[in-house]
Amino acid sequence: MEKGLILYPCYFDAKLMRKEGRRVPKEQAVFAPATPDIERALASCGVKYRREKKSHPSWWWKHEGRVIAECEGPKTELLSKVASELKKISPKTPPRK
Repeated sequence: MEKGLILYPCYFDAKLMRKEGRRVPKEQAVFAPATPDIERALASCGVKYRREKKSHPSWWWKHEGRVIAECEGPKTELLSKVASELKKISPKTPPRK
């Protein structure tokens, strides 16, 4: 099995609570992140990655996919870098009620 850091879109979703799967602070999260957005963020950080058609275990019915980043170092640092790039790429506003 190849090593890598697994990133799911729910890690960066501002509408989710921490216990629902969000891994970054609410201020760094974006609304409705998609796997291609995460790929662009990783590419702009210079991190190699590959995409898989797998779902997060808690959200198995969504079929959003996941990205495996080939990166050394702590996952929290990578999450922070990707979150800041996602803010630049897709500064989506919250949906109106």
